Amino acid sequence: MVKTMVRARTAVVVTALALAAGCSGNDEPSASSTTPGTTSAPTTAGTTSAPSSSAPSSTAAAQGPVKLTVASTVATGIEVPWGLAFLPDKSALVSERDSSKIKRIAGGQVSEVGEVDDVDASSEGGLLGLAVDPQYPTRPYIYAMYTSGDDNRIARLTYRNNQLSDQQVILDGIQKAAIHNGGRLRFGPDGYLYVGTGEAGDRPNAQDDNSLGGKILRITTDGKAAPGNPGGRLWLSKGHRNVQGLAFDGKQLYASEFGQSTWDELNVITAGANYGWPAAEGIDSLDGMTNPIAVWKPADASPSGIAFAQGHIFMASLRGERLWAIPVANGKRTGEPQAFFVGEFGRLRTVETAPDGSLWLTTSNTDGRNDPRDGDDRILRITISR
Repeated sequence: MVKTMVRARTAVVVTALALAAGCSGNDEPSASSTTPGTTSAPTTAGTTSAPSSSAPSSTAAAQGPVKLTVASTVATGIEVPWGLAFLPDKSALVSERDSSKIKRIAGGQVSEVGEVDDVDASSEGGLLGLAVDPQYPTRPYIYAMYTSGDDNRIARLTYRNNQLSDQQVILDGIQKAAIHNGGRLRFGPDGYLYVGTGEAGDRPNAQDDNSLGGKILRITTDGKAAPGNPGGRLWLSKGHRNVQGLAFDGKQLYASEFGQSTWDELNVITAGANYGWPAAEGIDSLDGMTNPIAVWKPADASPSGIAFAQGHIFMASLRGERLWAIPVANGKRTGEPQAFFVGEFGRLRTVETAPDGSLWLTTSNTDGRNDPRDGDDRILRITISR
């Protein structure tokens, strides 16, 4: 059962898509696609700490690089913010990994709306991603991924009048460990819930078709396998080490992933594809395995959440302490990634596109792997221009 912490003063009417996830284990579909979350095989590019690329497309060249500006600080004093999901009234819900609390941010004010039960927070585990039911308020639910004492789970909770209640587990049995728990949740344009998982430090999980670890899951709101999944299974793709970010550009799904000690990755997700771990890390071009479209040295990335806006995937980086902007189109990279805010705000965990087109970016300096700064952790509002 959910323990309601604070009753906010006004009711929230929610219709938004879902969002929001991890900690660095190495630090320490195109419009013509017929299967959701799929595209043709991605191009292979990126070989150095700042990844290289093939020649940009004429569209990308005409657009030019983006400029990011910190417009304001939305909130401060949040403990290890992890999942972030916008509501249609332009407020947002944010999960605190270690406290098990979910908080609402509205008009610069932060209030607690509830607490998720049975969360076992340790190292990289705890209360992780959040998503809002795409049929809200007809279906007045939010979804949370969290680490329990036995496994990683996804729960559906009722959200009415700024309060959480009626916690129900819709999927359990996702492998857990102190590291590599994944945790990101996002609803796709097909109405199904996509889930990033890690292999929980046990490498064979990533290639085991019967394991939920090291996969991207695609499930219904009742926790069942979504129609069209490979073999009728719960997962869409396999061979992942630790998926931390999920984002859609139309029907095309992208995912960020922690490498081990050599390459972090940005992948274009194709239904049924094998992304190589543990045989491959970065661009290895192994038979039957899919290469990433961009790679980084862990010191420059250790990627967490990603978001899509204005022809770019924006990727928050933990160890790298920067926000990457990667130009993409039709499931391919179209130019050189740009790095922003290098070292300015410390570890960066989650980035989401806000209803007004700006980005909300969370820091992660209270997660035990950095020295907190005054006001940490915070959420920054970032505007995009050219």
